[in-house]
Amino acid sequence: MKRPRWEAVGGFFLAALLLSPAWGSVPPQPGTVNYIEGQAAIGSQSLTEKSVGSAKLAAGQSLSTEDGRAEILLTPGIFLRVGDHSSLRMDSPGLADTVMTLEKGRAMVEVAEIRPENNVRMGENGSSTQLLKPGLYDFNADSGLIRVFDGKAEVQVAGHQIEVKSGRQLTLNAAGKLKSQGFDKKASMDDFYRWASLRSSYLAEANVDAAQRYGGGAGWSPVAWSGFGWYWDPWFDAYTFIPGDGIFFGPFGWGFYSPWYAFRAPYYGYGYGWGGYHHHFGPGYSPRYTARGYSYGPVGHAYSVRGGAGGFSRGGSFHGVGSSGFRGAGGSFNGGGGGFHGGGGGGHGR
Repeated sequence: MKRPRWEAVGGFFLAALLLSPAWGSVPPQPGTVNYIEGQAAIGSQSLTEKSVGSAKLAAGQSLSTEDGRAEILLTPGIFLRVGDHSSLRMDSPGLADTVMTLEKGRAMVEVAEIRPENNVRMGENGSSTQLLKPGLYDFNADSGLIRVFDGKAEVQVAGHQIEVKSGRQLTLNAAGKLKSQGFDKKASMDDFYRWASLRSSYLAEANVDAAQRYGGGAGWSPVAWSGFGWYWDPWFDAYTFIPGDGIFFGPFGWGFYSPWYAFRAPYYGYGYGWGGYHHHFGPGYSPRYTARGYSYGPVGHAYSVRGGAGGFSRGGSFHGVGSSGFRGAGGSFNGGGGGFHGGGGGGHGR
């Protein structure tokens, strides 16, 4: 007896997914390419969409872009994004010591989770910046700027150590004594910032898809759950981050769920979202409301929600928000756009 055609095709497709090198392969190391848009290369080797998940920066190698951008994985929970006409050298791709140098152009680092054992550093114009907390960090080697949209960093330069906190920047080529100064976050949300936010939204949606599968909410799981780390999602053609427990809200406001919290994600609120808000994924959309309530602009505050499996901490609410769910000063999380593909635009629009 022949199997129904859809069943045969579905079985073949599932088998292909399970046998794909990405499934069950060695977890990606810091320096692994996770997305390519436009012209980019490692040394003299041009990168394409086929390089995603396999190409990686070894110690001493540089990734350069022309009219293009790239996303690189660092330690689990940390995404590095390189802008147009930029060059970034990988000095050390280790898990304990992840050290890079921005040789020219622009780079932005989104930190959803960082552990005390991690030494993640970015060099720029003779300085060395260590990232200390979850947040969003912006580096511009052409103008000698280091900006902290959210988080905390320590910059070592010219024999001095300078602390740069959320909402402050350091100008490396400034005259006189170097010190951090405040900057206008909203005015600094340019095209590269919006592109990084869009990439973050795609990966958060990929997290929901992958975490639900590992948690059993989507009917099957590709391989056994092995805890906190990077996980490949074939539907999004990229690695995404899955925390080991709770939910990590990144600086753009998107949530990264562990399998135990992914049920009914991305609905937020008491009882896995009953009465809560839906965080709508869509191209160009940056959430006006974050999990903590009203946010003045797209950038939010990166933090985590932890607790035992099967329920949210603090009696079903996040960080003291009322038990009826997330009650910000407005209607809903519904924003423009139509999901990952963005009304036909795909994940490649800027």
